Order: sequence, then C-alpha cells, then structure tokens
Amino acid sequence: MSCQKLFFFLIFTLCIHPASEILAQRHSNTISATLDGISHAIEINQEFVYFNNSGKPLKELYFNDWNHSYSSSTTALAKRFGEEFKKSLHLSKEKNRGFTYIKSITDSDNNGLNWDRKHAPDIIKIVLKEPLLPRESLKLFFSYDIQLPNSKFTTYGHGYLNGYYLNDWYLTPAVFDKEWKLYSNKDLNDLYTEASDTEIRLKYPKGLNVASNFKRTSSTDFSSGNFLMLTGTNRKSCRIILTPEKRFTTHKTETLTITTDLESDKYSEMSQILSIDRITRFLSENLGAFPHDNLLVSDLDYGRNPLYGLSLLPGFVRPYREQFQFELKFLKTALYNIVKESVYLDERKERWVLDGIKNYLMIKYVDEFYPNQKFTGKLSNVWLFRSYNLAKMDFNEQYFLLQMAAVRRNDHQSLLTPNDSLTRWNQKIANRYKAGLGLSFLGEYVGYDHIDKTIKDFYATHKTEPRLKATVFEEILNSNSEKDISWFFDEFLNQRKNIDFKIKKVVKTEDSLYVTIKNKTKSTVPISLFGLQNDSVITKYWLTDIDSTQRVVLPNNNETRLVLNYDKKIPETNQRNNWKSLTGSIFSNKKLQLRFFKDIENPYYNQLFYLPEFKFDVNNGITAGLTLNNRTFLNRNFSFSLKPQYSSKEQALVGSLGFTKRNFFTEGKLNSFNYSLSYSNFFFDTNSRFTTFTPSVSFNWRPTDFISNHRQFLFARLRNVFRNIDESVAETIDTDPDFTIFNVRYGDINNSILDFKSWVIDGQIAGNFSKLSVEWESRTLFNNNRQLNLRFYAGKFITNNTNSDFFSFALDRPTDYLFDLNYLNRSTNASGLSSQQFVLAEGGFKSIFDDRFGNDWIIAGNLSFNLWQWIEVYGDIGGIKDKGESARFVYDSGIRLNLVTDFFELYFPVYSNNGYEIAQPDYGERIRFVVTLSPRTLTGLFTRKWF
Repeated sequence: MSCQKLFFFLIFTLCIHPASEILAQRHSNTISATLDGISHAIEINQEFVYFNNSGKPLKELYFNDWNHSYSSSTTALAKRFGEEFKKSLHLSKEKNRGFTYIKSITDSDNNGLNWDRKHAPDIIKIVLKEPLLPRESLKLFFSYDIQLPNSKFTTYGHGYLNGYYLNDWYLTPAVFDKEWKLYSNKDLNDLYTEASDTEIRLKYPKGLNVASNFKRTSSTDFSSGNFLMLTGTNRKSCRIILTPEKRFTTHKTETLTITTDLESDKYSEMSQILSIDRITRFLSENLGAFPHDNLLVSDLDYGRNPLYGLSLLPGFVRPYREQFQFELKFLKTALYNIVKESVYLDERKERWVLDGIKNYLMIKYVDEFYPNQKFTGKLSNVWLFRSYNLAKMDFNEQYFLLQMAAVRRNDHQSLLTPNDSLTRWNQKIANRYKAGLGLSFLGEYVGYDHIDKTIKDFYATHKTEPRLKATVFEEILNSNSEKDISWFFDEFLNQRKNIDFKIKKVVKTEDSLYVTIKNKTKSTVPISLFGLQNDSVITKYWLTDIDSTQRVVLPNNNETRLVLNYDKKIPETNQRNNWKSLTGSIFSNKKLQLRFFKDIENPYYNQLFYLPEFKFDVNNGITAGLTLNNRTFLNRNFSFSLKPQYSSKEQALVGSLGFTKRNFFTEGKLNSFNYSLSYSNFFFDTNSRFTTFTPSVSFNWRPTDFISNHRQFLFARLRNVFRNIDESVAETIDTDPDFTIFNVRYGDINNSILDFKSWVIDGQIAGNFSKLSVEWESRTLFNNNRQLNLRFYAGKFITNNTNSDFFSFALDRPTDYLFDLNYLNRSTNASGLSSQQFVLAEGGFKSIFDDRFGNDWIIAGNLSFNLWQWIEVYGDIGGIKDKGESARFVYDSGIRLNLVTDFFELYFPVYSNNGYEIAQPDYGERIRFVVTLSPRTLTGLFTRKWF
C-alpha cells in the first residue's frame, strides 16, 4: 500500500469510526488445551489475531513463553534463584522442569514462520513474511506442548495441593511501546503483556475442581475427562487452579463477584461473608468498579504476598482477632489482584504506583475500621510486655518499621528502581511499604481527600488502558494538589537520599518561639512541627524549603515540648533528635529506659537493653553474664556493647566492651565507613589471661546492582595484646607476653551459592616481624549437583626476628596470636576432643603433623568435591619452610562430611605424610570437626537471601 493510499484510508476510517473505537481494537486469542494428568503436560493449539496498534510497521513479533523459563539452569529464573541462595531449579531433575516444545507457528495462509529464542529462552521472536502495517491485523496459529514445572519452585505448575496452578502458562504477546518490552520470568509476578479477548477450551482429568479469574461460560463432564470453557474480555492472562478437593466458593456482592478459598476455621462462615461484603464496599468506594466479571482471591496468592505484620508469628500464637486477621488477609490479596488485573502498567519498571495505591488503601482500611489496633495485638496487654514501645506501636506503624530496616542497613533503593534490580527485602517489603507511606505522607501534607480523589480518578479513567504510564498518575496527583509537590517526584521517588531533620535550638520569649531547624541530609521534603502540652497536640506547622539550617519564628502558645514528625507520617531515618523541651529540667535530659532483650526506638529515652548470655570453651568453662547494649530492632549508626561475664572454670570475671560508629553513603559504590574500639579479657590457659585493645577502621563497597552478592572491603586495625601467664604454663610459652600488631586486610568476595569466589590480602607489621599473605577460594556447584571447592593460601615473612613459632605460619591449627579464631581450646598443650576442632586458616590441612610451623614461607592448596550429596573427598598439598632449612613437601587426603558448609562439617583423614592414618591406632583422635555455635552467625545463614 502506497503512502498516499494509506493516508486516504486512515482519513476515511476516522470519518466513519470514532477514534476511541479504533483505539479499542484488541487482540483476539483462542486456545484449545488438553491437560494430561499423568505426564503433567498440556497440548495446546492457539489461534491469535494480532492487531498492530503501535503506529509503526512491524517486521517481527515477540511472544512471552514464561513456562520455558524453568527449562534449564541458565535461564534468568535460575540465575535469580542463585542470587537468592536457592539452588532447587539449578539442581532439579528434568522431570521436574518446565519447558515448551513448539511444533509449528504459521500464518493465515498456512505459511510456516521462522522463530527463535535468541533474546532469551522464555521469549519467542517470530519473523513475519511481510511487515505488519499499522491498524492491520495478522492471524497466527501456534501448535505446541508445554511440560508444567513442579510447583516447588515458584508454587506454580503441578503439585499444588495435589493439583495444578496454571499461571503465565500459554504464549502471550509482548508489549511494543516505541520499542519491544522484553522481560524474562524472574519469579516476580510481573509479566508485561498485551491484553486480549481470550477464549480457552480446556480438557482436564476427572476428579479435579476448577477455579479461575476468567468467566466460566460452559462446562461438561465426560467419561474420559472434563471440558471447560473460559472467557475473558480485555484480559492479560488466565489463571486456573485445579484441585482434587472443592476449595473455592463464589461470593456475589453488590459490586463484585469473587471466587476464593481464603477462610478462617475460627471465624464463622456468615461472619466471613459479612467481612467480604464490607471489604468490597470499601474497595468500590475508594477505588471504583472492577471492570471484569470475576476476581480470583486465592490462599496461594496471599502466601506469595503476605502482609508481613500478620506473618511474623506462627498461626497458633498470632495475637489478632479472627475478624481482623481474616479481613486484612482478604483485603491484601483482593487489592493485589484487582490492581494487577485492571491497571496495565509496566510492573517491571513502574511498580511504585500499584504498590502505593494498594498499601495506601490498606493503611486507610485499618485507620477507618480498626483505629486502635496494635501491632502486637492481644500481646500488647500482657504484663511486663505492655510497657515495651513495641507493645504500644499501632498496627500501621509496621510499614515504617519494616521499610526502615533496609534504610538502617543502607540497603534501601529508590522507588524507580526496576523490579528485577531490587533486593528480596526491598522487592517484597520495603519498597512496597515506602510507596504506601509516600502517598500517606502526601495525604498528610496536601490533604487526604486529594489523594483519595487522585486514586479514584486514575482508576476510573485509566483502568484496562493499554501501555499505561506512571506519569499519568503523577499528572492527576499534581492537578489535585494545591501545593507544590515536585519534591515527591524529584526526590522521594527518584533518589536514595534519606530524610533527617533536627531541632537544633529553641529560644523562648514571652510571645514567640525562635526555632532553629537543621536539615542533616539536605532533603527537600517538607517537615511537620508539632507543639505539645504534656502529651496533647495543640499546634502543628508544615515547614518547607529548609535546605540546610533555618530559623523559624512561631507564636508562643505555652507549649511544653516541640517535636518534629510527631505522628511519624514522614519516613525519617532518625527520630531521636526530633524534640526539644521548653520547660527546663523535667524533659531537658533524656531518662534511662532499661529493657530486656530488645525494643523499638523511643526518641524520648536513652535506651539500654540487657540479655543473659552463656558461652562455653575449655579455657573459661561456662561463661555466664549479661549483655548490655543500645541495639534496637533497627540498626543504629552508633552502637555499644558491654558484656561482663563470670568464668566458671577460673572463677573470675571476664568479658568484653565495644563501640562502633557507622557512616553510610547513599551515592557511589562506597557503602559505609566504620570505625570501632573494642576491648576483651578472657582466659587462654590455666590461670592465664589475654587482653586485647583494638581501634579499627573499615571501608565497605558494593556494586550499584544491589542484588549482586559481590562485596569488597578494606580493614585496618591496631591489635594490642597483653597476657598474664601463670608459672605452671610459662615454660610452654616462649614469647614476650605483650605485643602490638598493625594489621591491614583487603578482600573481594562474590558470595554466590552457585559460584562462590573470594580473595583476601593480609599484611601485618609488628616490632620484630612483618609478613604478607594471600588467600583465594572458589566453590562451584555444577548442574549434576557436584560441587568443586578450591582454596589457595600463600604467606611470606618480609622480616622475622622472633625466636619461636608463636607468629609462624601453620599447616594446621595456627596459634591465633591475634585471637580472631573461634577456638574451643586455646591452650598450647590442648588435648582431647577440643583439640580436634578444625578452623580453616592458613595451610588448611586436616591431618595433624608434628612439625606444622614455618617461619619463612608457606604455600598450600586445598581441594574437595562431593561424591554424593554432602559426602566429599578432600585433598591438601603444599610446602612450608623455616629459615636456613630446606622446604618440606606436605600432603593429606580423606573424606569430608559437608553437612552445612562452614557451620557443621566432619573430616576423616585417610592418607597423608603420616601414612595410612585410617589404619593407625587412636584413629578417633585424628577425626576433625567444624562447629559454629554463634547465634548471630547462624542467623546470617537464613537472612542472607533477603539483603
């Protein structure tokens, strides 16, 4: 078609059809599918009519094939799992994987079309015979089989409640918006696809009950199976749940038809119906009418996106009323699916709008129907606990608390960060809650009625609109606001900059208050200032344009206290500097607040927490005492810890003291600069103490890609060691009791569960020696579940004027003169089980050698690989040298039971320089073990995937 003919054709079309009707042309999708209940495969024939609404000729089309993202260990989904320390898909057997087998793709003339997966395994590119012109359509025929994945990976596929959960299971068109938006499946539930009018004809095995978000138009039971027809108008994708038990019920309210299996055993069926009716009325009043025939609200959807305040405690101790718990779960899941299935934004790039609307309405619902609900529920009235700040915290304050957890770690990310670039904590919790808090913050500033109107206008006008942009919501928000809110878009959404204001000074006169406010982070957001008489708010002001330090003059209304952000509506990093007393000595100094274990912050008190602590080692026996610190549930930039303890073996006081100051950076790769001061005093042998006093500094880097597990650090310290040595063991210790060592260490670590890599350079300078060492380590997990562990260590004395092996390199069990290693027994003549403890350091040999020290240099290599699951073969090889002597060649080998890497391991030596050790007497004394008893270290094993 020539350009002139095309122009007259468009003019003619516009004359006889309204523009809105032309724009309303949608894709048409017809699917015939047969599910095999034995192989868990689906045979699909799909007819798709593609309308080119892009305004440009299209030479190729792209379709999403997310079922194929389970097909191998190299897909984006498998890599995402590896980043989150999950290896289930990487190690899965072929029968549990999902994949798509394309038989043919043809056009209406039965021409076979070329296709490939070159962009990504779960995205199909189709090359057209001729370009598809704007406003024209093309009919495509797909014939393919899909093998459903096991539901253990993402909860989708086969196996869910002994049935099926079909989600993103058939081919859907990718979005063309000036360019193709091609996104792989990363278990984020953010498929970006064009909407279409879809009809699905599904044959499935007998004995299964069906629930779907699409409308059921017909169903038939046959002797060989069942037939079902589902339809959806202007829908993005069809979800189907098939279960042996009839779990789902349908509720038809005045405004919405809902299919759900969410229920509560302790909440009556009639009460549940009334709650659902109240929720649908709330949604209708605050959001608008849902544009589709049916809303699916499933328990699985809630499990994937829970309200974490409700999920922090197990069900049998959950302290909430059944009505409140049921309604919050139902509201959260209903909101999630309503917004997802009717607001066609690009969730991968612009998810903050959806998150903001959902969480803003969640906050509003609790404020409206449960204004006195506490975060800890019934526990807030329990004796002893009710005095805690956590017990007094309102339920909606959890949004601030959980969002601030990332900020206090400096792990927070901007709300405009793409969904697949967020850490797990930010993707699941922090950014979602910050978006809701942001709209609540705006509501407090410009008026909640303006935010309510914005949400209703946006939803009413733009639901189901294709290729919708977040800027549309921003424009409506701006138009409904009478104040300048540019700071919200320019900074609150777009930057990692924190918010922290401080009342620096207050001068009080008879009729005025001269208040000096300091903006500690240079944030441009407004800040609220409250005037209180005792605990009652009597005045409130909004202060704007404070870029550094500003003095404001306020009328004196006999306030007793001035408080910034008193209602905590602003997600401020530090609220401990937000108040000033105006009455002198009563409130001028913060009182001491003593609490057991931990609590949330109370800005009006100096908080001190205490906790009993018990440890064991051979030299000190059981050490019992208290830990005193200022560490709240949220990290603090300055922290201290005092641990006075009593040694049961030596019947004497021991303990430690430490101070740490952290400085975080929100821009660049340098994440933090920390400096600390520590002191410790314990026994290392009979009636022999060691004392360390250590000032130190550290720098920590992380890449701009926060989901990367790559880290770098530079650590420097001045280790001062003082020892009081008893005469009974003095002969075994031939070094000066006191020494000082300057230690510098640089490390580069990529902590991946699939391909771990690290290297560390360590330098030490003391009065009578200097040395340098390097350590490299690699752990690679292969597709066949074989793991190869490699380690290399090399060290060299630059100068050495010592007269003993106390500072020498060691093949095994170094002397640990820096007191860094977690030895159960530090005695130089250690024996028994404690002497068999293995700590991976220096040479890393597992066999015990009589001559294991070297005062010149050492080179060692350590290797292990698994034979079956956690049973491994290990081997060590290396050389070590003393000054003036020939180097010694050393090796050993054996079996390693790698039950939990670095936490619980057993080593059984077989052959080494000592000969066949397994055949030698007292073999039990040669077995080595690794054990980690530190709760903090063990906790890190489970929390590492979140940050």
